[in-house]
Amino acid sequence: MTTEPSRPPTTTPSRPRGGGGGRLRDQLLALGPHDGAHRVAARAGVSILVPLLVLLAAGRLEWALYATFGAFAALYARDRGGAERRRMQLTLATLLVLAVGLGTVVATSPQRAWLAVPLAAGVAALGSTLSDRHAWHPPGALFLVFAFGATASVPSTAGDVPVALGVAAASAALAVVVGGLGATVRARRGGSAAAGGSGAAAGARAAAGAAAGAAGGATAGATPGATTRVAPTDVRRHALRAALGVALAGAVATATGIGHPYWAMVSAVVPLAARDPRAQAVRGLHRLLGTGVGLLVAAALLGLDLTGLGLVLVVVALQVTAELLVGRNYALALVAITPLALLMVHLASPVPVGTLLLDRAVETLLGVAVGLAVGRALRRRP
Repeated sequence: MTTEPSRPPTTTPSRPRGGGGGRLRDQLLALGPHDGAHRVAARAGVSILVPLLVLLAAGRLEWALYATFGAFAALYARDRGGAERRRMQLTLATLLVLAVGLGTVVATSPQRAWLAVPLAAGVAALGSTLSDRHAWHPPGALFLVFAFGATASVPSTAGDVPVALGVAAASAALAVVVGGLGATVRARRGGSAAAGGSGAAAGARAAAGAAAGAAGGATAGATPGATTRVAPTDVRRHALRAALGVALAGAVATATGIGHPYWAMVSAVVPLAARDPRAQAVRGLHRLLGTGVGLLVAAALLGLDLTGLGLVLVVVALQVTAELLVGRNYALALVAITPLALLMVHLASPVPVGTLLLDRAVETLLGVAVGLAVGRALRRRP
């Protein structure tokens, strides 16, 4: 998880069930190692808790969507440490804030639904390219597309644009600060022991990345900490398929009148974060299975009609749970991610709960189908 362990790992990372035979079922059920996920979960929890409490105190909890996307900066570089983590998180913080700002600008237009489709495709292509060139972890453009698409879907005015930018920027800045606290504390303690364990930690990260990739988790298709150079032709191919997947999924969802077309666009990006067809299939199936169970959880939570501090605490608990699980098994993480996303969207733009749940189900299926089809059509030829 991190390049800054206080001691070398003493256990062997978990192996995928079924002896690593490569069967699809084994990969769907595989569990990656814990690998210090509690540290990432704690950072993510603090990064979202503080902004939400501030908004709650200010009576502006409807701005929580902007704060949440800024806090997503804390989810990056979980496998890095020190200056490398700061650089990556600062980069993603900037891009996430820009995605929120662009989405809010689009949301001021009466034609926002169709305008969002080509722009989201462009965001996907840009995110994919930068991810390949700079070895983002987690890889791909998912969070950028999510931030842009969600904010573009909420009807807004020109006055909302500076608010969105300010709230997202403040939240992102906090996430970057929180992300560097561990390194700062260890540096003040004279963290020579951590430096001495760096070799063992690197081996553990490589093993963890292999296990998580087998599990189809957030790191599928890329080993944490890896800086392997992606060939220019592959960079272009990955960008093309991300843009095409988002454009097709968004166009179909918008044309058919399904609400929240950006869910289809995000779901199309999910399998494309993996590089080979088998890993893409695992991620796609994880998305479907995890979303299905997550919708049951979401239905129960939305039925409670949570407000105020209760809503904030549930959102933080879901965020922490998601980060504890996402490196182990993506489907399990989605059981928490799905209700988290629905609670935030429902808070920003309320719709009937039944409609919200149905939209999420249909668009997830549509997006995954499009993403898998595009991935197969544009796969690397031997």
